[in-house]
Amino acid sequence: MILISLNVNGLRAASAKPGFLSWLKAARADLLGFQEIKARPEQLTPELQAPFGYRSTFTWPTLKKGYSGTAVFSRAEPLSVSVELPEARWAQEGRLVHAETPAFHFVSVYVPNGQKDEDRLAYKMGWLEAFFERIENLRRSKPVIMCGDFNIAHKAIDLAQPELYKDVSGFLPQEREFITRLIKKGYLDVFRVLNGDLEGQYTWWSYRSGDRSRNLGWRIDYFFVSEELRGQLKRAWIEPHVSFSDHCPIGLELDL
Repeated sequence: MILISLNVNGLRAASAKPGFLSWLKAARADLLGFQEIKARPEQLTPELQAPFGYRSTFTWPTLKKGYSGTAVFSRAEPLSVSVELPEARWAQEGRLVHAETPAFHFVSVYVPNGQKDEDRLAYKMGWLEAFFERIENLRRSKPVIMCGDFNIAHKAIDLAQPELYKDVSGFLPQEREFITRLIKKGYLDVFRVLNGDLEGQYTWWSYRSGDRSRNLGWRIDYFFVSEELRGQLKRAWIEPHVSFSDHCPIGLELDL
């Protein structure tokens, strides 16, 4: 089983780049998690809403157009789908889609960015707490696989210039501690588990100053998998050469 995640930074913009649909078809993914859709359903062509026969579930921000948005595309019909977090204050920005499969819960997530100001950072940390409660509840019935843009680099190895960002949201101690907490609770950072501490492995690059060409990036996109599925993990990868967005795709293969 192949799973792919990508923050598209605007699905319409990404799909307008040469080769997007060809890449999507060649990926042969059973499940896809997209983040930062930045469009309403009526703004997407039928081809983008359900490409190549995928079943799709989207969630959209209720307060701000052209912002955020997440999706799950599935080859097989999910047993159930849900969107957003239960509490209203965390459910206005289109940040989560959940699809239940026979073997696991699959979650595509776009964690808020906390760089704007202290209020936004507080919102991010509150959202993460509500998210943690949600996935723990899901895990009571079957394993969880979550993917997406977490807007957090966990360790110094996960960004190119950690010394420059120690006081910047995305690499703050309390944010990094959330990832540590996930791991201690039995959610595997699959790329690190299967590939070890490889240097220079990033998933997002700023558009400024040629950061991507110089590989001055951050690893902020993840697959986290419940410990119960450790024995089914085959490989995990990053596709930095695929540049439809300021993020790149990440992949996971399971033996199910």
